[in-house]
Amino acid sequence: MSSWLGGLGSGLGQSLGQVGGSLSSFTGQISNFTKDMLLEGVEEVGDAATELHVSNSRLAEVEAAFAAQRSEYDRVKKLHAELEEKLEASEIQIKQQSEEYRTLLQQKDVEISHLKARQSGLQEEVQKLQQSAQSASSSSSSSPAVLPVTTASLTTASSSPSAFLTRPTGSHHGFHSDDMDISEVLWSQQEINRLSAEVMRLEAEVVHWRRISQASTTAGNGNGDQGEILKLQRTIKELRDEMSREVDEHQHELAAVQDAQQQKLAEITRRHREELAEYEERIEELEEQIHSGGSQVSSPSESPKLLELQKNIQSLQDAAEEREKQLAELSASLEDARRQQASLQLERDDAQEENAGLLQNYSRLQASVAELQTRVQEQEGKALQKTQFEQEIQTLRHNLAAAEKEAQRLKNLSEAKPKEEVEHADILELNTIIGTLRQEKDVLEQEKLELQHRLSQAEEEVSSSKASLIQSEAEILDDLKTELERREKVLRATEEERDTLMAELEELDRQNQEATQHLIAAKEQLSGQLKEAEAELIRTTAELNSTEEQRRGLEQELETQKEKMSQSAFTLNDLHMGKQQLEQTAKELRDSLGRAHEQSRGQRREVAELKKTLQEREEQLAAAKTEVDRGGERRAEEELAGKERELGQLRREMDEMRSSFEKTASEDYERKMENRKLKEEHEEALRKVEELGQQLKENQAALSRMAREKETRIEALKLEKNQLEGELSQAERTLSEQAKQYQQTIEELTRARSLDASTLQTEHESAIKLNQEKDLEIGKLRRDVEQLAADHRDTNEMLSITVAGQKQLTDLLQEKDVFVETLKENAADLQREMDSRVSAMTKETETLRQALEEKDKQLGGMKEENSHLKEEIDRLKDQQSRPPPLAEPKTLDIITELETEITQLKSSKNALEEDVRSLERSSEELQASLQAQQSELDRARTLHQQAALNHDRLLNAKDEEIARLQQSVDLLGESQGLPPALQRDVILQEDKTQSLNQESGNEKHDLSKVELEELVRGIQEKETEISQLNEKNLSLTRQLDQLAVSRDEVGKLSQMIRQKDVEIQALHARASMGHSQDILYLQQQLQALALEREQMLAVLNEKTRENSQLRSDHHRLVDIVAGKEAALVKLQQENQRLSNLSDPSGSQEMFKETIQNLSRIIREKDIEIDALTQKCQTLVTVLQSTGGEPGAPSGGVSSNQFEELLQERDTLKQQVKKMDEWKQQVITTVKNMQHESAQLHEELIELQSQVSADSDCSSKLSVDYARLIQSYEQKEKRLGGLSLELAQVQQTISQLSSTKDVLLGKLDSVAQTPEAAAAQLSGLPPTAEPQSRQSASPVNDGDLQREAEALQAQLAEKENLIRTLQENNHRLSDAASASESEQRSQAEEVRQVRERLEALQRSVREKDLLIKTKGDQLAQVSEALRNRENDNEVLKQAVTNLKERALILEMDAKKLKEENELVAARSREKESDFRALQETNMQVSLLLREKEFELSSVSEKAATLERMLKDKELGKSGELNQLLNELKSMQEKAVMFQQERDQMMMALKQKQMESTALQSELQHTRDKGQRLNLELERLRNHLLEIEDSYTREALAAEDRESELRRRVSQLDEKLATSSNAVESASQQASMQVDSLQEQLSNVVKQRDDALAQLRTSQEQVRQYAVSLSNLQMVLEQFQQEEKAMYSAELEKHKKEKDEWRRKALLLEDQASALQLNLDEANAALDSASRLTDQIDQKEEQIEELKKQVDVRQEMLEEAQKKLMHLLNSTEGKIDKVLMRNLFLGYFHTPKTKRADVLRLMGSVLGLNREQVDQMLEDDGRHGVTGWVSSWLGGRGAQSVPNTPQRPTSGQGLNSSFSEMFVKFLEMESTPSLPAPRLPVHDIKSLSAPPPGRTSGSSSGTTGAATGMRRAGESNPFLAPRSAAVPLVAGSGSAGSGGHLLMKPISNALPSFTPVPVSAEASGGAVLKDLLKQ
Repeated sequence: MSSWLGGLGSGLGQSLGQVGGSLSSFTGQISNFTKDMLLEGVEEVGDAATELHVSNSRLAEVEAAFAAQRSEYDRVKKLHAELEEKLEASEIQIKQQSEEYRTLLQQKDVEISHLKARQSGLQEEVQKLQQSAQSASSSSSSSPAVLPVTTASLTTASSSPSAFLTRPTGSHHGFHSDDMDISEVLWSQQEINRLSAEVMRLEAEVVHWRRISQASTTAGNGNGDQGEILKLQRTIKELRDEMSREVDEHQHELAAVQDAQQQKLAEITRRHREELAEYEERIEELEEQIHSGGSQVSSPSESPKLLELQKNIQSLQDAAEEREKQLAELSASLEDARRQQASLQLERDDAQEENAGLLQNYSRLQASVAELQTRVQEQEGKALQKTQFEQEIQTLRHNLAAAEKEAQRLKNLSEAKPKEEVEHADILELNTIIGTLRQEKDVLEQEKLELQHRLSQAEEEVSSSKASLIQSEAEILDDLKTELERREKVLRATEEERDTLMAELEELDRQNQEATQHLIAAKEQLSGQLKEAEAELIRTTAELNSTEEQRRGLEQELETQKEKMSQSAFTLNDLHMGKQQLEQTAKELRDSLGRAHEQSRGQRREVAELKKTLQEREEQLAAAKTEVDRGGERRAEEELAGKERELGQLRREMDEMRSSFEKTASEDYERKMENRKLKEEHEEALRKVEELGQQLKENQAALSRMAREKETRIEALKLEKNQLEGELSQAERTLSEQAKQYQQTIEELTRARSLDASTLQTEHESAIKLNQEKDLEIGKLRRDVEQLAADHRDTNEMLSITVAGQKQLTDLLQEKDVFVETLKENAADLQREMDSRVSAMTKETETLRQALEEKDKQLGGMKEENSHLKEEIDRLKDQQSRPPPLAEPKTLDIITELETEITQLKSSKNALEEDVRSLERSSEELQASLQAQQSELDRARTLHQQAALNHDRLLNAKDEEIARLQQSVDLLGESQGLPPALQRDVILQEDKTQSLNQESGNEKHDLSKVELEELVRGIQEKETEISQLNEKNLSLTRQLDQLAVSRDEVGKLSQMIRQKDVEIQALHARASMGHSQDILYLQQQLQALALEREQMLAVLNEKTRENSQLRSDHHRLVDIVAGKEAALVKLQQENQRLSNLSDPSGSQEMFKETIQNLSRIIREKDIEIDALTQKCQTLVTVLQSTGGEPGAPSGGVSSNQFEELLQERDTLKQQVKKMDEWKQQVITTVKNMQHESAQLHEELIELQSQVSADSDCSSKLSVDYARLIQSYEQKEKRLGGLSLELAQVQQTISQLSSTKDVLLGKLDSVAQTPEAAAAQLSGLPPTAEPQSRQSASPVNDGDLQREAEALQAQLAEKENLIRTLQENNHRLSDAASASESEQRSQAEEVRQVRERLEALQRSVREKDLLIKTKGDQLAQVSEALRNRENDNEVLKQAVTNLKERALILEMDAKKLKEENELVAARSREKESDFRALQETNMQVSLLLREKEFELSSVSEKAATLERMLKDKELGKSGELNQLLNELKSMQEKAVMFQQERDQMMMALKQKQMESTALQSELQHTRDKGQRLNLELERLRNHLLEIEDSYTREALAAEDRESELRRRVSQLDEKLATSSNAVESASQQASMQVDSLQEQLSNVVKQRDDALAQLRTSQEQVRQYAVSLSNLQMVLEQFQQEEKAMYSAELEKHKKEKDEWRRKALLLEDQASALQLNLDEANAALDSASRLTDQIDQKEEQIEELKKQVDVRQEMLEEAQKKLMHLLNSTEGKIDKVLMRNLFLGYFHTPKTKRADVLRLMGSVLGLNREQVDQMLEDDGRHGVTGWVSSWLGGRGAQSVPNTPQRPTSGQGLNSSFSEMFVKFLEMESTPSLPAPRLPVHDIKSLSAPPPGRTSGSSSGTTGAATGMRRAGESNPFLAPRSAAVPLVAGSGSAGSGGHLLMKPISNALPSFTPVPVSAEASGGAVLKDLLKQ
């Protein structure tokens, strides 16, 4: 029910969520409409036409929304109809189910009647036996007389062996059949019946042979007879043991099947709980991730450094996107988890149903076995009676022979009537037999009644157990529901947290935008970052060393684990060999058993033939007797002599047969003893296999227990033997006494032969009754003895079972001990590793910070040195016409060293991150293992409690059985009529057995108590250990959290390292600049950046404009709202009054109020008309006065007219204000109408949601019913899937455990991969030297001696470069050789692992076969037993679900009724309001039309008067014109108001139509709700009827069943005693099988581990191959780049040589110019020497500047604080940062768009648009250099950086390091756009700057960028970028080679405008701009 309720709740939640979404959208539309109406009423009062248009559009939107709602209503109506149809179908299905239930109940009644019939038959037989016994005892007093009697027992005995030999005994191959289903269970039932029939046949055989032996004992001597009796007793006992063993084997099969099913159920439930726990952990982890994400989001805002704040914000944005993705994945995974939980719930229900079915099958089988047992006992009793009768007949025959001899002797005396007497005796005998049979029938009827009573009791017990099961299932379902609700709450909380996080992210975005504007001033933060990066370099190197040490330790651990694996493989092979030997011995034992069975069959055939011959001889004897009666004395004597001879022959044959039978019995006994010995040897071998994995103490305890059990069993067997011997002696005594009595009777017969026939008959009857009594007593005694023996055996078996259960518990506890110890060791190891790693991490972080600080200092010094060197070079350039291109070799060395360090640190950082991940995984695995251990301990506790309960129950049952046996023995002793000596012996024996039973029970009780106490102590110790482990685990989690904190620090350091990597790569790219295409790429990136900046500026302008507009709108709206609030309050009060008054009196009051409003409006209109009439009168008087007094002065008249016109203007203004107020009132009424319509819509939507909920309920009913039917059909498929899932889960568990070891073992390979990647770069061929020599060789020309010094300087630089490259090559080659050696060693290890894996796979394949066979057997058994369960459980669940659904539907119907009533009341109120409003509107419209007509007439009059006044007073018409214009505007406003009134009337009519439609829909929904309520009532009544009938039938059936079960349970108790022996043996076998299965599972785990290691090694080999190929590609690319660089340098040198030659020719022509140049060169050499001196001074200054860096850092922090202060203070001022960005953006924009940027700057500065346009026109004429240079002050030349210089001017090293770094960052960050082709003349037209530092630096920026390679093409470690598109194809840029830093820009290359800033500030400004983006 709870699952169904949960599904219904989720469906309702979804439907209500949809309805709420539609409601919210609709209400949002209405609120938007009202807002727009307000705003437009405020803003656009002056424009009536547009306002009309807007109102029409709003009305159209409302109509569209109404149409959408109407379509939704139609859809809901269709759904309702469909749901009604589904409801009818479900009713039909419910009827069918009720019919099926009735048929099932009828079948159960039929079965119960059959059982009753069988019971009555058995009771009748028992009553007959009792009556015969009573009749025999009653007639024992009279003197006996014997006559010959024959029975039909021999015929039955003769017919039984042939039938017995048709089928083999003990066939019990049903347990391992392939397909175990209902047919197999029926076959097992038939097999049990067949075995019972065979048992009856065997008993008949035993009775026959016992009769023969007793007949022989009476004739022969007594001493030999006792031995024969003992032998026969042994054979009988063995046959009985075989019978009980075969019956119990089938019982044990059933018990084993039940155990397997229970184990499977336990595994399924455990797996379900584990999955639930895992899902809960996953949810908690995700919540923690969300919380940690929130803390991470909130933390960077508090960081003091602004640059770190920006980076953190960017990373948080990325993290937020990832978090959103994770949340989406989380929601998907939660839905999957819910689905899996639902499926697991269904599987659990199925498993519970299967369990219930298994219990029912088990109870049925127990009942059937109990019936068989009773039948067997009855047959044994009958067989014993038959044997006794046959023995008596034999003795009577022997006595007859003697009597006939005497009769022949006495025949001479009396030959009266022998034949008639014999016939009369036969008739009397038949009458007595009939009476005894009737008595037996009565007894059996009584037993039948008792059995019925027991069955009813059993049924009551079953019903109570079912009710308890249902209650437990309901509780479990409620728990699951609460868990689902809790998880849904958690989900909602996570969604709310996500929303809050999104809001925080938006706030952070805003803060980011504000912070980035103020971050540009932080210029010198690069030095601090460099320091941190270098400290982090050192720290990461230390971390690398620690990780290498950890890797070595892990390699050692891997080697030890490999050795352990090899040892385990050897032990597995040994176990496998031992198992094969045991299987061979088992095969030999089976062969010997088969031979013994064949021999026993042959002996049985011989016995059957002998029986046939015996029957023939007996028939001949009977014929001979008749002849003796007929014939005379002579013939009788001859025949008697012949008979005696025949009897002698028969006796000899019997002796021979007896001897042969004894031989066969002895041989059979010897074989059985041999079989037992072999079985014992087999069991000992299996025990040895089990004892390999156990300790010596357990072995000793097990041996002591086994010894005690054997001693108790031997003692019990001895007692049984003594009892049987005593019973045999008693039987022999009774037989001897009977023989004596028979002799006496023969003597009396001889005496009484002369007496009458009547006395003979009475004596004969009394003798027969005496014999029957004695036989009955003997049979009872034997049955009691057998019952005692069976009870004793049962007690022994129960003891063995309890010992086995306690063994299992001890084994479980020992396994838990081992597991806990391993966990402790793992925890300790993890603790040590964590401590070591934490200490190493702290040390490494400290060292890395120190190293970073040192590197930062060095970098700052290098930067300052570079800046000083640039200044010196600029000074030299000023002095010289041609500067020498000098390079600093130190920077190249530093860059290469930094590159190598960065690669090493990256590899170490990756290794450390992988270590941290592996530690996290290991901690998670530890937590999972601890949880699994906790669940296993709980399971062990439950098992222990169950074992204790079973033990107590068994003890109580045994005590009751002992008491009952004692009572029965006492009764036997009282009922026997034996001599006192015999009674004393019997009492002694009973006392002995009783005392022994009590001793065994006490021993058992004491044993169980001691062992239980030990187990409880062990469990308590385990609980303490687990608590300690939990504490350790908590400490480990705390340390993991600390590690996570340190990992966060490592992440920050890694970010700084990445920044340093970017800087060092930029340095390297500038140091090794090669190709000329990069300059084009940089120019494209500059243009793209300029475009982006333009876009950003445009967006900023738009945002500022929108902000100003919004502020003004806000102020205006505030004023309007303040003015309108009073009117709104009044209208709301009126609306409330109208809504409250719904009765007729209220409507009259409302009519009064409307009349008052109308009268007020009419008064206002009258005032307007009066004012207009007054105006007209004044105008007429003015006209008359002007017309009547032409000579009067015009000034007075004009002043009066002006005053009147002013008054009229005021009155008109007042009227306009009143009209505005009226208009506002109408608008508020319309808004109120809209609100009311929205409320009606909400009510309609609520009704629709209720209808949809009803439809969902009915659809769920139908779906659930269909699911029940489908689930009944698909149970077998699901069970197969479950077995597959079990196998998969086991595999996944083994794989997870293996992956842990593999991860720990293979961390070293992971750490080696980045080192190998760095080392594989060493394959560079030494091609640098010849190329460099080739490039250097052309320089040594003898023609150019004058410029040799400059060329030699360049050659020195090239040689330095070549040396650094060679050193790099050597380093790379060394690293490559080291990586190759490591790969070889790894390949050898992989080969060894593969060999071991192959060996393991061989052993695992063999184990897999065994596992498959066992799994197939288990699957067969489980499938066969599952098919029995499902019918009743599924139908019961369906009925309960239907009841619950009916109740839910009733509740929903009640809610619908209440809500419908509320909606009806509201609709009535709204209808009354609508009517009142209609009437008022109609009256208002009529009055307004009249007033408007009067207004129009008055306005026409006023217009005519104004025209006349205009004609007369044109000179003084200024103010009059204004007044007339105002009148016109008033008239237009009146027209507008009329139009608005018409629109409002239309809108009101539409609203009335909508309200009528809504009322009709409400009425329709009410009707539907009533119909649904009627349907629900009918369904509820129908379900209640079905439930009542079903409960009545179920109660009746349960009563009958409990009565029958109560009787069956009494029989079951007797049966359980016999079945326990077989159960103990089967439990031992199952224990052995379990141990073998455990070994197999261990082998499978090892196999899976080995396979996982193989896979990981293969993946590593594949990764190594991939990394090798990548490294080869990288080496090839490096080689190609070096070749290209060398070729470019060669071409550059060649071109330089050509240029030098050309210059030499020119210089020869101009000697004087050359002389001047030589002087300048000498001056340059002098300056170079001065430079060296200055360099020494600069190195001294570097140390001072390093100290100043710290001071600058503090100043930076103060500047940041000031910036924050300025941010708060300068909010409304013009931002310098914004102006700087605008100024920089001007130079980044293309030429065509610069005017827009200047206009934007003018608008920000407050300039007019005309001034900006004027400046732009001046710019078009003269250029921008004038005002831009005026802004720049003295540095006007920087605005034109790209004037082409002379080709001799080299600009290679004039750019600063920061500029080159900025260029590199721009190249890396922006996508490549095709650069626009700019005309060259536009650039050349600019005025060239004077040669100096500014031009050199600015051109150096362009030249510096050309040297960078396309990293996207060549360098695989950088992100791929698109290649730069060359701008000028074939212009000479491709042809001109050489290093671009050391040659001038040629005229062929087009020059572009870079960032126009100075050499000191250009890099910083551009970097700030880039950081701003």
